[in-house]
Amino acid sequence: MNFTVMLLMFWEFMKIGLFAVGGGPATLPYLMDLTEKFDWYTMEDLTNMIAISESTPGPLGLNMATYAGFHTLGTFGGVVSTLGLVLPSLVIIMLIAKFLENFNENKYVQGAFAGIRPAVTALIAAAVYGVCKVSLVVQTENGYQPAVKTIILCVIVFGLLQVKKLQKYHPAFWLLFAVIIGIVFRF
Repeated sequence: MNFTVMLLMFWEFMKIGLFAVGGGPATLPYLMDLTEKFDWYTMEDLTNMIAISESTPGPLGLNMATYAGFHTLGTFGGVVSTLGLVLPSLVIIMLIAKFLENFNENKYVQGAFAGIRPAVTALIAAAVYGVCKVSLVVQTENGYQPAVKTIILCVIVFGLLQVKKLQKYHPAFWLLFAVIIGIVFRF
């Protein structure tokens, strides 16, 4: 086990846990950045992590951190990256709980949250763009081409989700639907 990589992974995921305000989707830009900095996983691995994390129980960011750590360093890597991700939240929540009464009414805190919301929205939009770029475009001998089957599936599922009667179905149904279509048509 490479102790240096383990410490670096803990540090990187701790930074993600500290700055990825807004939950799991807000971790995506940071995870994309890790693909450029380190050889822990590729963008294709990241799209697989997203698919697996979305289809397993638990918070998206936590599942992705565990997957990334496991992919890089095995079981211990999964534990290290998960601890790194949750440590800042645990510390912050404990501090907030101590001062909760004054925290919610503080005008500076309210102002900070008013500024953070648009930034989180932009980070999530950037992540969506990055995932779409990887998922909806394939590299061929002639350069980059649209992944036509994948785009058609996205349009079909999006269209079906606009039908009121179909909106009542659980997200697990839609994941199962996409898995079956992917297997049948071998996307």
